[in-house]
Amino acid sequence: MVNVLSLFDGMSCGHLALDKAGIEVDTYYASELDKYAIKVTQSNYPNTVQLGDVTKWREWDIDWGSIDLLIGGSPCQGFSFAGKQLAFDDPRSKLFFTYVEILNHIEELNPDIKFMLENVRMKKEYINVLSDYLDVQPVFINSALVSAQNRQRYYWANWNFKQPEDKNITWGAIREVDAPICHYYSEAGLAWLKQHGERKNKRLAIWANTDKCQMIEASHFKNYSSQRFFGVKDVGGLRYISLLECERAQTVPDNYTNHVSNTQRYKMLGNGWTVDVIAHIFGSL
Repeated sequence: MVNVLSLFDGMSCGHLALDKAGIEVDTYYASELDKYAIKVTQSNYPNTVQLGDVTKWREWDIDWGSIDLLIGGSPCQGFSFAGKQLAFDDPRSKLFFTYVEILNHIEELNPDIKFMLENVRMKKEYINVLSDYLDVQPVFINSALVSAQNRQRYYWANWNFKQPEDKNITWGAIREVDAPICHYYSEAGLAWLKQHGERKNKRLAIWANTDKCQMIEASHFKNYSSQRFFGVKDVGGLRYISLLECERAQTVPDNYTNHVSNTQRYKMLGNGWTVDVIAHIFGSL
């Protein structure tokens, strides 16, 4: 059994991954601020110990030396190619150094601590900074190897693991047929897509069953955006990706997130991990 400290825990994809990897958890400490993500966690894992704000970690009353595994995906907005790439000038990305501070503190009490950090595809210079502080090199994994979506991420850990084998999972394996009516594009939404698509010279992509779906994003709650011009042909017409499909793309159990509003479900799924990737990494422990 392991004692786990999960920073920036979100909806506890780390706990899901440990379960899938067959690793029994004794105590699971979670640092998270989003009340909706916490609600989902506590609904599925009621014994989770919520610690609150990661920047106040020195105030946490926990047995630091008992922590066996430190995990987390520090906020990535400053590193992402999709953003303004402010890097460490973005206060959210500076939280990486909080992760390092906590890791160093635990290592003083438990030199055998295992750690894993996830982050987005970024410039080589940023990768080098993270790698220098963690003293390990990352492994690049596309979630497409174990899921139906393309999602490129770097993973740093102080144990050896390789890329998973390709399971050849496609969109057709996860798609929902006759999805709830709330997932269909409105007439106004379709008109916006047409107008915006013509202005941006983009077409609306219709996924075939043999395709991979594009990356699940926190912005999916908007139903449509310039980042994701796609449509799903269903019984009632054209719709966007459903909540069940988002969960399946992230290899999260069906309805794991159904304790909060649809908007919040889309947000936390977009911010979450592809569980089967993390389970694969844990499987090498």
